[in-house]
Amino acid sequence: MPDAQTSFTETIPANIARSPERARSVGAVFVFRIEGEGGGTWTVDLKNEPGVYEGEREDAECIIECSSETWKKLSDSPASAMQLFFQGELKVTGNAMLATRLQAVIA
Repeated sequence: MPDAQTSFTETIPANIARSPERARSVGAVFVFRIEGEGGGTWTVDLKNEPGVYEGEREDAECIIECSSETWKKLSDSPASAMQLFFQGELKVTGNAMLATRLQAVIA
């Protein structure tokens, strides 16, 4: 179970680099706000120039917030996102339907 720092500095950038066209097909800009140890705020651009950027950009279409523990659960099992959302562990604002496309780059 990678922590958020590892996910956003290694795993997700590697997934995007491995298949930039697949990443671009998601067609959205996301902000992730991960609270707690190993957390931080990152923008994942899967629309313009696919990549992961530290900090928050104003052009985000979907904002995802959770604790670092919830992030570990999510990165270990991306299919659990809906369950975590309905349990109140994962908060999504903006266009929540876009979040359903993220599985292609998170895992």
